[in-house]
Amino acid sequence: QVQLVESGGGLVQPGGSLRLSCAASGNILSIDVMTWYRQVPGKERELVAGISSVGITNYADSVKGRFTISRDNAKKMAYLQMNSLKAEDTAVYYCSVRARKYSWSSWTDYWGQGTQVTVSS
Repeated sequence: QVQLVESGGGLVQPGGSLRLSCAASGNILSIDVMTWYRQVPGKERELVAGISSVGITNYADSVKGRFTISRDNAKKMAYLQMNSLKAEDTAVYYCSVRARKYSWSSWTDYWGQGTQVTVSS
């Protein structure tokens, strides 16, 4: 069983910062890509940022220059540092990892339960 737990969400004023964390646990041999998504009620889930196993990153245009994704492979953790937050960043943020349990098994995408981020004065 693979579990992902996000933390660090909350209420912040516009212009403020938050740092989200994602902890992966369970039967994991290796993790490939780690990705943050977000979703607003009534809208599709959108990719926010992703990071490969060797540290190559990509970002949605809307967060470039404000958000930074990072990871700690030894701890099986992913982070999302969010600065200069805007009201439109309000959403539930989800962590997803592509991982495999055994050397012979296929890569599988796993999802966390999400953490709410609200940007409001």
